[in-house]
Amino acid sequence: MYNINNMDSPKEKKAWSIVKRAQSFTHAFRGMYVFVRTTENFLVFHLPIYIILVILGFYFRISSFEWISLVFAIGFMLISEVFNTAFEIDINLTSPEYHPYARDTKDVAAAAVVLWIYSSYCQFNYLFAKDMGYDIMQI
Repeated sequence: MYNINNMDSPKEKKAWSIVKRAQSFTHAFRGMYVFVRTTENFLVFHLPIYIILVILGFYFRISSFEWISLVFAIGFMLISEVFNTAFEIDINLTSPEYHPYARDTKDVAAAAVVLWIYSSYCQFNYLFAKDMGYDIMQI
């Protein structure tokens, strides 16, 4: 029996694998481009706030642990927004006309983003309130 998969040498398979990996990065960067182009809130709201938070981090000279906390909060916020955008694109494709389940799916995805925003807000207050002279226990 003739097997077409045995035709490739290990060297050819490795080269092919490198090409596939490069293509997957291309798709990921295209996804980031689609996210930035389709999410109005990112350039208007999220990005300026992230820049302000990083500037505040440098200004108040936060500790290494606080930097890790800040980076994770910003990263997870971006990830939740990317997933929300992906869900919205998918729902718009699969249910172009109004359907209550489509609306519910979009609302639940948006709720995840809002919950993470609230969580991040509490975290940012904890990080920066003490540096601004506020008693954290009084907030």
